Amino acid sequence: MTPRALFRSVAFAEAVTWTLLIIGMFLKYVTNTSDLGVRIGGGIHGFVFLCYIAVTCFLWVNQRWSVKTGSLTALTAILPYVTIPMEKSLDSRDLLGGGWRLAAGGDSPRGMVEHVQAWVLRRPLLAVGTAVVAIAVVFSALLSLGPPTQWFA
Repeated sequence: MTPRALFRSVAFAEAVTWTLLIIGMFLKYVTNTSDLGVRIGGGIHGFVFLCYIAVTCFLWVNQRWSVKTGSLTALTAILPYVTIPMEKSLDSRDLLGGGWRLAAGGDSPRGMVEHVQAWVLRRPLLAVGTAVVAIAVVFSALLSLGPPTQWFA
């Protein structure tokens, strides 16, 4: 999967899960019928949000984005549906093009972050398994803290 295809997939998934969460919030707070949509939609959205952030950071390194571009791209996950226009903007500026520059036979990694990325690209199955476990651990820790609305109350 190319960097472009990966980012497009996760940006779209982020927008879809916003829809699930908004529907759940409508059912809970407007119709007062059920909080199940928030619990399910919120959980799915939270997981995809973490995946979006992880993919954004991964592409930030691979594509050598500026701090401004990387930070702004990560921040787009906070507002509903903004990941889609961000993906379109990055693509139109050719910031998603090319392949994995640190994959086997590619550039030599420089620095710890690039060494980690090279390891991931050269051992994708192990890396995906490790990433899923790491995201699940972070997700579980955040779930134990309760909904984000309680964090700042």
